[in-house]
Amino acid sequence: MRNFTSVEQSIDDAAHRYLDRPGVGRMRGRLTEFVVFGLKQAWACVFGAALLAVIIAARLWYPDNAALARNDFLTIAAVVIQVLMISFKLETLRELRVILLFHVVGTVMELFKTDVGSWAYEAEGVLRIGAVPLFSGFMYAAVGSYMVRVFRLFDLRFDRYPRRWVTAVVAGAIYVNFFSHHYIFDARWVLLAAVVLVYGRCVMHFRVFRRRFRMPILVSFLLVALFIWFAENIGTWSRAWLYPNQLDGWQAVSIDKLLAWFLLMIISVVLVAWVYKPEPLGAVETAEVPRLRRVAP
Repeated sequence: MRNFTSVEQSIDDAAHRYLDRPGVGRMRGRLTEFVVFGLKQAWACVFGAALLAVIIAARLWYPDNAALARNDFLTIAAVVIQVLMISFKLETLRELRVILLFHVVGTVMELFKTDVGSWAYEAEGVLRIGAVPLFSGFMYAAVGSYMVRVFRLFDLRFDRYPRRWVTAVVAGAIYVNFFSHHYIFDARWVLLAAVVLVYGRCVMHFRVFRRRFRMPILVSFLLVALFIWFAENIGTWSRAWLYPNQLDGWQAVSIDKLLAWFLLMIISVVLVAWVYKPEPLGAVETAEVPRLRRVAP
């Protein structure tokens, strides 16, 4: 599944040219793998990174008395980023369908959560639905963009991936709990146990450049959720949205939110898995897979 875009192919070709030079030893080869890993991760984050950069820039430099409200500016900027991604073939139409689905799922959640007071946006601009500015859906789309691009960039393969209908049931229960816990029992810890039970035996294999590595899929969920939590702290610092305890002055987002992002990862994975069916690692490749002790998302 190596359907690279032009930028991705350039990264791959550059690594090949370097490693094909005479005198490149094992240590430099490993360093090249590490650099390529970092470049591909950065490229997978390009949509979210661009959107986060615009949010920070708007916080620092966007004039308070501008004719165009800041939230409307952020929405227009997000649309422009998405159009450029497609126009320059930096994202495929197949991936765009998944990203739009993330957008819808996220916006529905935003409408409910702002209504019950879980967090709030500044009441400004016209490009919004109720109290929810339309750029908020693009933040969920950024997660979807990362997920589908990682799936392709690292040619993900899986051992003992659970049945997709089972994962869909768990993801559906997680999504419902994001709404229902305001009125009835909060089942997040039960759902966490269900996630561990369903995905606990699954191992993810990924190719950086020439070699494959492996790690438990639950570890990858946690690492990605951690990085989203970091991004959420930057987003609230920029006042793109605020939690109730941040209205009188910014403070770090509670670490408890990490569990919410971990569970949201399951929804993300299930949505992507219905487009890119999880495939097992071929028997020929299995013997060549080294263990990976530590890796960043």
